[in-house]
Amino acid sequence: MDKWNLFQRFLITENANISIIDFLINAAIILILSFILEFTYTRCAKSLSGRKVFAANFFLLAFTTMLIITIVKSSLALSLGLVGALSIVRFRAAIKEPEELAYLFFTISIGLGLGANQRVITVLGALVLLAVIWGKYFTTKKTRQQNLYLTVSGNGVDKPALDIIDSLVNEIFRASKLVRYDETSETIEAAFWVEIKKTEDLQSFKTKLNKINPGIRVSFIDNNSF
Repeated sequence: MDKWNLFQRFLITENANISIIDFLINAAIILILSFILEFTYTRCAKSLSGRKVFAANFFLLAFTTMLIITIVKSSLALSLGLVGALSIVRFRAAIKEPEELAYLFFTISIGLGLGANQRVITVLGALVLLAVIWGKYFTTKKTRQQNLYLTVSGNGVDKPALDIIDSLVNEIFRASKLVRYDETSETIEAAFWVEIKKTEDLQSFKTKLNKINPGIRVSFIDNNSF
């Protein structure tokens, strides 16, 4: 009976003794690390779309994770309640690239570490990983690159086929991704995310397309405009 009473007492939710100073210090560290991570993802990620929009969620995710861990870490009952709540809620995240998932886990790990008050190991691990990311960025990318939204449209009986446009895009640009394609009996329009190495590639692409169909229309829009 004594063991049962001890177990019941162990399950009782007690008021957590949370230090306001520690919480504010952890919040400040998360603010700094998340902004560094946001800048790192914007510059170093290989995704061709939505970098700034995706990276803007890093601070919110890290801070929320830290807040949850700070509250539930001192109580087994709260921890079990959190597990039950998460089993009801289903998270739907539109993950387009494995790289995005890796950055999300990186952000969550920062929140977990600081929520458990493991500042030294969390900051050290984050700095080591950031150094590795930037090291790979500078060693693999020798030239400055830019992501653009490319639209190719044509009409008439001589409108180019999609496979011709796609092969030319792959030939000229460093990386590409078809995001939209519309075709009717008279017109064709294809849109791509493309990554360019130098601005001369734009003129080269347009020149080769004009040889196929002089009336074809090409437009380039900066990816950051979306």
